[in-house]
Amino acid sequence: MDPIANPFSPGAGSRPPELAGREQTIKDAEIAIQRVVQGRSGQSQIFLGLRGTGKTVLLNEVMETSERYGYLTAFVEAPENKPLTEMLYPAMRQVLRKLSSVEAAKHLAVRGLAALRGFASVFKVTLGDVEIGVDPDPGVADSGNLEVDLGEMFEAIGRAAKAAGRGWALFIDEVQYLEEPELAAVIVAVHRMSQRNLPVMVFAGGLPQMAKLSGDAKSYAERLFVYPKIGALDKQAAYDAILKPLAGQGVMMEDKAMERIFSVTAGYPFFLQEWGYHAWNMASSSPITLDDVFCATERALVRLDDGFFRVRFDRLTNAEVDYVEAMASLGSGPYKVNDVAKALKKQPKSLGPRRASIITKGMIYSPSYGEIDFTVPLFDDFLRRRRVSI
Repeated sequence: MDPIANPFSPGAGSRPPELAGREQTIKDAEIAIQRVVQGRSGQSQIFLGLRGTGKTVLLNEVMETSERYGYLTAFVEAPENKPLTEMLYPAMRQVLRKLSSVEAAKHLAVRGLAALRGFASVFKVTLGDVEIGVDPDPGVADSGNLEVDLGEMFEAIGRAAKAAGRGWALFIDEVQYLEEPELAAVIVAVHRMSQRNLPVMVFAGGLPQMAKLSGDAKSYAERLFVYPKIGALDKQAAYDAILKPLAGQGVMMEDKAMERIFSVTAGYPFFLQEWGYHAWNMASSSPITLDDVFCATERALVRLDDGFFRVRFDRLTNAEVDYVEAMASLGSGPYKVNDVAKALKKQPKSLGPRRASIITKGMIYSPSYGEIDFTVPLFDDFLRRRRVSI
């Protein structure tokens, strides 16, 4: 069939043609967004899930929703080894500049820009030329204490936004890469917004351990945030994700072909898009057959092994490779830490630093005490295929 008309969109953060199974999550966010901008209470949210579950897609969807309700927005990705202040400075500068053009908020926005100069100076953020003519506001957001100063910046933005009849929504992807003091500062700032009843919200996406990490950073985080779990799609939603886009193109799929796609992808949204994409390209006509899906599986695995999986695998040291291969040798997770140690013929304590390093790299996480699992669905299959091919 015509590859140009292929409706599927495998890619990092690419919105699928049918955003199936996430309706309630989006609705809950929409309600909170409306409540906060109207001066009512509403909780910020951190989407928790493995890689490939569509957290980034959801963040983008919620961002568009917030903009429809009058919010100014900023989207940042928390990379490793880059300070939070460097990421947030341009975002805060942009929103204050926009608010300074609103007459009702101009005075407060200019004060916010003055505070931002002090913030940038104390945290050694490179200043742009946007605030030329705006002197720093001494004593505001310039203490050097990130928890205090970020809270003051959020408050400055929140007050200007409220005066303008707007809100501000900050979206942080890969939030697990924030250092603990940075995560704590964000939580404190959100708490301050709640106490001051200001229209500022934070939505974030992160790996499953973020609920614990945020609780470790600040014990009251669980009362400030909602933590929607973003997992694999159930059977009905997975079928909708494939069959509805096909129907929109006047194409059908055999029942056994759809069953096979659901089985091999385990219902993970990214993989559903990958298999749907290749199944379309393999099929000569409608309906797409089981044989088409078998051919699509070969194509999909080659592309995943050379890209999606390989990129993550290449970040590991040789010792870390040994560790994850020992995990995969035990079958499907989650895995007991002691069982992995036995497979490596090591004492569990001696493997602690190695395990911690792999967790820091976002490759594995601890779903419960004494257990570990991969953050990348089907990564264990990739490791087993790799061992066979060596």
